[in-house]
Amino acid sequence: MQKVIEASGIAKNFGNTQALRGISFDVNEGEIFGFIGPDGAGKTTLFRIITTLYLPDEGSMTVLGVDCVKGYRKLRENIGYMPGRFSLYMDLSVEENLRFYASVFGTTIEENYELIKDIYSHIEPFKTRLAGQLSGGMKQKLALSCALIHKPRLLVLDEPTTGVDAVSRTEFWEMLGKLKAHNITVVVSTPYMDEATKCDRVALIQEGQILSVNPPEVLKDSFTRKLFYVKASDKYNLLKILRSFPLTISAYPFGDSIHTTFSKDNPLGDLNEYLLSKGINDFSISEGRAGIEDRFLELMGTESIHYQ
Repeated sequence: MQKVIEASGIAKNFGNTQALRGISFDVNEGEIFGFIGPDGAGKTTLFRIITTLYLPDEGSMTVLGVDCVKGYRKLRENIGYMPGRFSLYMDLSVEENLRFYASVFGTTIEENYELIKDIYSHIEPFKTRLAGQLSGGMKQKLALSCALIHKPRLLVLDEPTTGVDAVSRTEFWEMLGKLKAHNITVVVSTPYMDEATKCDRVALIQEGQILSVNPPEVLKDSFTRKLFYVKASDKYNLLKILRSFPLTISAYPFGDSIHTTFSKDNPLGDLNEYLLSKGINDFSISEGRAGIEDRFLELMGTESIHYQ
């Protein structure tokens, strides 16, 4: 299988801040490859290196078989980039923005309309509206159309659904899935763990390091301990008490429950007694399956222990 990106030991510093610390990974042709991590993890810095906007301080990277430093001119013709912040021209209309970006790459809307029609059709009825007057979801669809209009081989999307409503997020990911038919490789970052399940493979990134790279289901199955969902009416007090329980390894709030791991496989007898002794009487405990966010938090805990 052809590699669209091959990175080895990529490092980038900004003064005393280590944005990336020896990152290595590869991306296969035609896949949706996700970088999942919180703000400040290094996702945007890495994407700017992939798109030739930054130079790495250490390491090497080839994109589409071309060195990302030496071959930056050639690469820019074959990469579509959608930055995290909306960067189109607010005082141009939807159609004017799209025609401008098409002209930059020597093409036209008509020439590549089939590639963008599933996306652009949502906003085409508003093609005379100024970009600055669009909703968040419509802005993202316009930005994606502009990133695709020159038919790139690699599409790089930096947190494309941040601040977008749930319906638009779903539509956006459906559109990304359809790009596989055009053999376009997608590299996307997101702070939303639920979006990771829509990727073929996921890299969990934190503090400039990749913690794991695997398909979503493999990430879930690699959780190393039994996971328990603990609930009570006073969730905040429950969280404090669980974290003070001697057998607790981790306790994180998720929705209406607290996902908890323990040093014993069967801590229920001890836990029941402990919660009752602390005045928690309306609790429930059930064993559940870990999600990607559980695995991410587990890996973060391992890394923090490693750095101490």
